Amino acid sequence: MGMSNLTELSEFILWGLSSRPEDQKPLFALFLIIYLVTVVGNMLIISAIHSDSRLQNPMYFFLSVLSFADICYTTVIVPKMLVNFLSDKKTISYAECLTQMYFFLAFGNIDSYLLAAMAIDRYVAICNPFHYVTVMNRRCCALLLALSITFSYLHSLLHVLLMNQLTFCASNVIHHFFCDVNPVLKLSCSSTFVNEVVAMTEGLASVMAPFVCILISYLRILISVLKIPSAAGKHKAFSTCSSHLTVVTLFYGSITYVYCQPLSSYTVQDRIATINYTVLTPMLNPFIYSLRNKDMKQGLEKLLNKIKFQMGMFPSTKAN
Repeated sequence: MGMSNLTELSEFILWGLSSRPEDQKPLFALFLIIYLVTVVGNMLIISAIHSDSRLQNPMYFFLSVLSFADICYTTVIVPKMLVNFLSDKKTISYAECLTQMYFFLAFGNIDSYLLAAMAIDRYVAICNPFHYVTVMNRRCCALLLALSITFSYLHSLLHVLLMNQLTFCASNVIHHFFCDVNPVLKLSCSSTFVNEVVAMTEGLASVMAPFVCILISYLRILISVLKIPSAAGKHKAFSTCSSHLTVVTLFYGSITYVYCQPLSSYTVQDRIATINYTVLTPMLNPFIYSLRNKDMKQGLEKLLNKIKFQMGMFPSTKAN
C-alpha cells in the first residue's frame, strides 16, 4: 500500500476507531444515531431562534450560527466514517483528504471564534447593560461573524497548502477516523519541521486567541457579578453564562489535550479524545443550551407545539 512520492499518491486508508470486523456495525449504528441527533437538535435550535421574536438578539444570533457550524463540522467527518464502517476498503482520495482537512479546520475554528463572540456578548450584557443595544448592534455582530469566518478559512488554507508540499511514502494508512493534521503529518517521509512550527505558533495562536478573549471576558464578568449585593442578582447573572461556560469547557478541554503536545507523542488516546469535540460536543450543544436556558426552552416548546399542530392538520385536510 506504500507510495513512493507525492505525485504517485492517490489515496489514503482511514484506519478508523477499530479494525475488528465485529465492531463495525455497532459503531455504524452508534455514530448514525449521534449524527442524526446532532443534525436534528441543531436544526431545532436554529428554527426556534428564527421563529421566536423573543430570541431575536445577538446572543441567540451567534447561537444559531454556532448550531449551523456544528452541523457542517460533523457533516465533514461523520458521513465518511459511516461509509467506512460498512466498507472493506476504507479509502479516501488524496484530494478528498485535503478537502476534509480544510473544512474540518475551518469549521472547528469558526466554532472557537463564535464561542469568543458569545463571551463578548455576555460581557457587554452583564458589565455594560445600559449600552448593550448600541454596542452589540447588527453591524458589530456582522463584523464579529465576518472576522470569525475570514480568520478560520485563512488559517485552514495555510495548513492545507503546507500539507500539500509534503512527500508521502512507506505507508498511506492514517491511524485515525478522518484526515486530521497530526496523523497525516506522521505519514510524511519529508521534513515536517515547518508544518510543526506553524502548528505550534500560528495554529496555537489561532486557538488560544479566542480562548484568551473568553477568559478575559469571564474574569471581567466575575468581578462585576461579585459586586452585585443580592444573592438572587448574582445567581441570575451567572445563570445566563452557565450554558456557554459548559460548552467552552467541553470544547477547549479536549482540543487542548489533543493539540498542545509534540507530534511524536500523538497516540490512540488522542484519537478517542478527538471524538469529544468533533462528534459529542456538537451533539450535546442543543441539549446544554435548551436545558439550561429558560428562554431557549420556551422557544423550543413553542416550535414543537407549532410542528405538532401543523402535523395534526394534515389528517383532517386529507379526510376533507
